[in-house]
Amino acid sequence: MILEKPLVVFDLEATGTWVDKDKIIEIGMIKCHPNGVEEEYCKRINPGISIPEVVVEITGICDDDVKDAPKFSEIASEIIDFMKDADLAGFNLSRFDVPLLSRELTDAGYSLDMDGRFVYDAQKIYHIHERRDLTSAYKFFCGKELKDAHSAIADTRATLNVLKEQVSKYGKTEGIESLKEFDYVQSSEFFGDDRKFRWWGGELYITFGKYNGKNIRFIATEDKGYLEWILDKDFSDQIKSMINGVLKGTFPENGE
Repeated sequence: MILEKPLVVFDLEATGTWVDKDKIIEIGMIKCHPNGVEEEYCKRINPGISIPEVVVEITGICDDDVKDAPKFSEIASEIIDFMKDADLAGFNLSRFDVPLLSRELTDAGYSLDMDGRFVYDAQKIYHIHERRDLTSAYKFFCGKELKDAHSAIADTRATLNVLKEQVSKYGKTEGIESLKEFDYVQSSEFFGDDRKFRWWGGELYITFGKYNGKNIRFIATEDKGYLEWILDKDFSDQIKSMINGVLKGTFPENGE
């Protein structure tokens, strides 16, 4: 791979997927120089908050693993120095890793200067060149070409067959219920199917409107009228039941 300038490929592990609030628990970087020399940088980071169990299951990193690790602010200058004016690369970099790293650096009093940098996102390139539709899924899982694609019943039958193969390939049991765990990883961060509220640090936060990023306890103290407004709007019964409880002084606990 010919390079005209240094390229830093990096990946982050974090306490969750909420760019505005979650914390980095590990960073791995490889700097590729035009002369072929490579440098590696990998450190675990103490996020200052408990790592959710679902993240522990995915990453294998628990609170004990990072209790003696440096805080992000203590290594922020090292990261800036390692990246310098290099281009950046990674997988899903544009939507997650770059915004999260930039926010963490800002919180630590630094700035990730993107001027003159190009970001190579392998996920974007992958999705552009490799089809991700039902036809390709049917070919991948069932080993067959999908005839009459975009015919409602043909697509429905193909989807059913894909699900059967996914149960066989990924399920821990032969029941379709075994696929639920793959939705749990992301949905467990949220309260309610509409994903208007999400958990962070054991507290429930709102993710829309003028109180976006504020926790429910703050809103209950500062503006109960806003919670009453939610009760009059088109929210799910689950959300309204939670809001009613909050107005009565009962706050939901993570996992409810």
